[in-house]
Amino acid sequence: MIELVRALAPDPAALVVAVAIDLVLGDPVYPVHPVRLIGRTLQRLEGRLRAAGLDGYGGGILLLVLLAVLWLPAFAAVVALALAISTTAAWLVHVLLTYSLLALGDLLHHVWRIESAVRDNDIERARHSVSTLVGRDTGRMDGPACRRAAVESLSENLTDGFVSPVFWYVVAGLPGLVLFKVVSTMDSMVGYKTPEYLRFGWCGARLDDVMNYLPARLTWFVIVCVSLIAPHLSGRKAWRIGLEQHAVLLGPNSGWSEAATAGALERRIVGPIWLNGVQVTDRWVGDPDDPALSTGADVLKAMALTVGTGLFVVGLGVTTLIIRQ
Repeated sequence: MIELVRALAPDPAALVVAVAIDLVLGDPVYPVHPVRLIGRTLQRLEGRLRAAGLDGYGGGILLLVLLAVLWLPAFAAVVALALAISTTAAWLVHVLLTYSLLALGDLLHHVWRIESAVRDNDIERARHSVSTLVGRDTGRMDGPACRRAAVESLSENLTDGFVSPVFWYVVAGLPGLVLFKVVSTMDSMVGYKTPEYLRFGWCGARLDDVMNYLPARLTWFVIVCVSLIAPHLSGRKAWRIGLEQHAVLLGPNSGWSEAATAGALERRIVGPIWLNGVQVTDRWVGDPDDPALSTGADVLKAMALTVGTGLFVVGLGVTTLIIRQ
């Protein structure tokens, strides 16, 4: 039992290797991908809970409990089976699972697909790629709008797709990372403010806000730090715009990284957004005196800033784990 606890605990070397693989390869595609399995389990449980009349707050809370009870032991069992072979096998499985639950590389690959399409003047391909990242109308988007949507999504998902998973891994090892992904999956699948999900999805949505609360502010602070030392970025504006405009965007967390990114790049992002044929906002994020983000160079700077921020966070995490040991 003690060996299993150690095999599940956060490991600095495992974290570094998992992040390196993620940056090089992106999200792995295989039939038993953990997030896909959690999503399928959620769908089946949701159907059974609703059939039993548990479609309110209680059903949503029970959904979380059932997912945690099913998947935390499942991940531990996989590591335990590998541990029965050898400690090396258990470590390799630990790395594979950690890598599978990170999403920075995949985000960067998505953004690059959008940028490549815009550079090729293939606006339809760019719009299609944007539609896989954001839930808004893409039919009116030109090249600069596609680029802004890509950078907006990249900066928003930097927190919940990478910094938060790393944060909870450092705090509680593989179980902490798995629990965060369970909550994040619930938020993405049932955390909607619609009549069908307003009560049922409340638990997942609120807990997702709680688990992203500290990582979101950490992301803002790290973006500021990276922008202070990296050329052609503004740490001063990242600090100021992050503080002043993080609440412009919906939710308590996503605005921190988006506003900080706009400030660091000295570019305005977001702008007009259409949903179901209706313009829902024309609000910009960033210094009003800065130009709108529009060029490929802007996108490359945003990608570099994201990678720098991610690596900085990993460095903080590894340092913390080494000190704890």
